Amino acid sequence: MSFNENSQLDAGRVRSGGGGRGIAVGGGLGSVVILLLAGLFFGQDGIDAVTGGSQAQTTGTQQVDGALAERCRTGADANSDPSCRMVATVQSLDQFWGDYYPRATGKAYTLPEVTLFRGSDSTSCGQASSATGPFYCPPDRTVYLDTAFFEQMRTDFGAGTDALAQEYVMAHEVGHHVQNLQGTLGRAQRDPNGPTSAAVRTELQADCYAGMWANHAAEPGGSVQLKPITRPELSDAIEAAGAIGDDRIQETTQGRAHPESFTHGTSAQRQAWFLTGYQTGDIRACNTFTAESLDRPAALK
Repeated sequence: MSFNENSQLDAGRVRSGGGGRGIAVGGGLGSVVILLLAGLFFGQDGIDAVTGGSQAQTTGTQQVDGALAERCRTGADANSDPSCRMVATVQSLDQFWGDYYPRATGKAYTLPEVTLFRGSDSTSCGQASSATGPFYCPPDRTVYLDTAFFEQMRTDFGAGTDALAQEYVMAHEVGHHVQNLQGTLGRAQRDPNGPTSAAVRTELQADCYAGMWANHAAEPGGSVQLKPITRPELSDAIEAAGAIGDDRIQETTQGRAHPESFTHGTSAQRQAWFLTGYQTGDIRACNTFTAESLDRPAALK
């Protein structure tokens, strides 16, 4: 999905990481859920428990990358540069959830932090790297993303890397932030594996939330404006969702699918729940935790 060329970007909305810099890693975290979108790429379950203690590590304070602020100024920049596209996508997600969440829940919406990095970075959930892929760290309330991940999606799993497919990745991770505000994110840790596990339901709900954003993203208002989604763009985003299904990734990396180890849902399920959010634009349609079937989301009555 392309941004209107005259949209005004705020590069200060994201921070830059990597290059040996990091943020403070606080102690006393207890059991913390890390939801890794790309953890499946390596046959992992995508959910890790981090135990704290007083293991504070301070390696510096992250600052906004001056070069990012220099090159990410308008929607035209977002349409040509993946990092600028993430800046614009974050602003668009801020606009959507900042307006929708209070109206739907009666509660205030707190913006997530977002860090774009190259190589590696330190977080309260452990070390972020290009191998871990994008993830949301609950104690930081921060999304971490290495834009090199988009090339990995294309080369390793044949996922489309057009604009909306990339934006879907960020929208999914911000969906986990919404779950954190709702108090539902921790369910994944208590039931971390299996085709109908809470982990799978958590990931599918984040896909549904990403679809909700796509439904509303082209609405007028705000400093960042998106053009209406085209059919090819929607198809590309749906294909991206399918490319990172448990079954497809396990079949690619292990030769067969192992449903008992599923953590994110099948390709068909991820596509179905993204489409549910896109077609309804309604958070009530995204309640995967009460859905009788994860294969056929029920339409709102």
